[in-house]
Amino acid sequence: MGERARAVEDMVLDRALWRGRRVLVTGQTGFKGAWLCLWLQRLGAEVSGYALAPETPSLFESAQVTRGMQSIQGDVRDADALRAAFARIRPEIVVHMAAQSLVRESYSDPVGTYATNVMGTAHALEAARSAGSVRAFVNVTSDKCYENRESSRAYSEGDPMGGHDPYSSSKGCAELVTAAYRRSFLSGAGAAMALASARAGNVIGGGDWAPDRLVPDFFRAVSAGKPLVVRNPDAVRPWQFVLEPLYGYLLLAQALWHRPAEFAEAWNFGPDAQSEQPVRRVVQRLVELWGGGAAWEAGAGAHPHEAQMLKLDCAKANVRLGWRPRMGLDAALERIVEWTRAWFAREDLRRVTQGQLESYEASLGERQPA
Repeated sequence: MGERARAVEDMVLDRALWRGRRVLVTGQTGFKGAWLCLWLQRLGAEVSGYALAPETPSLFESAQVTRGMQSIQGDVRDADALRAAFARIRPEIVVHMAAQSLVRESYSDPVGTYATNVMGTAHALEAARSAGSVRAFVNVTSDKCYENRESSRAYSEGDPMGGHDPYSSSKGCAELVTAAYRRSFLSGAGAAMALASARAGNVIGGGDWAPDRLVPDFFRAVSAGKPLVVRNPDAVRPWQFVLEPLYGYLLLAQALWHRPAEFAEAWNFGPDAQSEQPVRRVVQRLVELWGGGAAWEAGAGAHPHEAQMLKLDCAKANVRLGWRPRMGLDAALERIVEWTRAWFAREDLRRVTQGQLESYEASLGERQPA
């Protein structure tokens, strides 16, 4: 293949690989997708995206992400349109992030959730196969893909798929689709495309305005001058700053490019144990950081089922990819408050977001442990 096969301990951002590389991100108008596209732009990639129109407000619009990329408006449920986009872009690397990503929304629209998360994944894999140009494909699912037994044991990549609610179930299904495609069409020495899946925890960061998520709901309450009503304050979540899993996805894509047979598997990217905290700890810290009368209170009444406990075992990514979490929960919340203050002050959010990317990249300068 021409490129030097890198040792695991040398796994850092390979700027030579990304420079000029045709990369397609589905779901680029979403929160994580917008951050990833900005990072790829910094790395010099030729970035394209395929997604629904951005919501308002959105990081994609606020940080003017489209300035440095080609953005195609489309729905992954439309197989023909997605296939045409792949044929037009001819991507070499794909990061599939387009999804219906909300647990509570999946209760109100279960069919739409399955159509997007399961059939949308199948459509993206078929489009990639037909394009003939894709060499590495990373399918981003969720930590909620596991059959959650509500235990204190962290879930590893070999644990069974499942899910209590339609969203979690759809992500487990997306993982099964990914594994089936890999075994049926993409195995063996002559496989043209290397396919892996990535599972991350509760991702937080500036620019997330999705409904029914703790951090965006907090800032909406602040804007309205009301206390945030928290429906499940004792639920423990694996909180992680948005750039942590994105770094894992980039390393994984590089590994698929250089050594496809070794890395075409499922991978966990979660925070360290200190960042697995109850909801009340997160919201109380946000209140302290924001000040200015911010407050929260526990909500009464029944709510749809959500997991109380969920942890990821990321030993495989640490040992084989050289990836590890670098930012603790408090530092992540500080950056979110910094970004959101800039949003309220109508500052240049592309500059602010790029500044946080630059700061995080600087933290990657040290040698990765293997």
